[in-house]
Amino acid sequence: CRQLFCLPSVLSSVPSPVLKWGQPLDRDTPVKAKRQRRVAGRCGQEASVDLVGDGEGVGSAQLEEIENLLANNELIGDFSKPHLLPTVEGKDPALKYISPGTLAAVLRGHFSSIIESSIVVDCRYPYEYEGGHIKGAVNLPLQRDVEEFLLEQPFVPLDASRRVIIIFHCEFSVERGPNMCKFLRQRDRSCHEYPELHYPELYVLKGGYREFFFQFPSHCEPRDYRPMEHPAFKEELRRFRGQSR
Repeated sequence: CRQLFCLPSVLSSVPSPVLKWGQPLDRDTPVKAKRQRRVAGRCGQEASVDLVGDGEGVGSAQLEEIENLLANNELIGDFSKPHLLPTVEGKDPALKYISPGTLAAVLRGHFSSIIESSIVVDCRYPYEYEGGHIKGAVNLPLQRDVEEFLLEQPFVPLDASRRVIIIFHCEFSVERGPNMCKFLRQRDRSCHEYPELHYPELYVLKGGYREFFFQFPSHCEPRDYRPMEHPAFKEELRRFRGQSR
């Protein structure tokens, strides 16, 4: 892993992008940003992964160890620059967590000069999403949804000096959101020569939708919160849990 830090790490303080899906075709919505993005190409077969060009492949255990090292480092996943958003301590040390307040600041455009597209991925089941969600968030409850939306035609910043960031969450951001964040990173790694990535800057919303809704209900639509274990949606819960396995 010592070789990890021999990789080029051009520390640039210049950041990048905000974007989402499934919302009205409003002039300022992320949907427009998606239409304007450049396509980086489809995700191909798994690529061989090398550290510093020494010809030695990196196994899954080694990659996991590297990801853990990255979590304790301030550089994003491709080592090109530091993380833009302030992070907080979370359950999984391999992930970067942000507070509801930080997400609210992103939604208000406080980082618009640096972020070109911010994609909020709601990993809850559709009946939860329909009962109330963060404005502009895209509902991707299954792994195949994430692959189709984010990897078949990856979002690429029109301005290379700005960023595309992705923020995952579920109800509490304890299981579904963090797991989907890890899944995207793993699939993204498999499409590239290490350490290149389509999405080097991933975050998890600490406390999930529940905490965000109670702190910032004005950023939610409808302005409500439907829990996963709502008694009226037992059948939907059973069905989606089966699809998630």
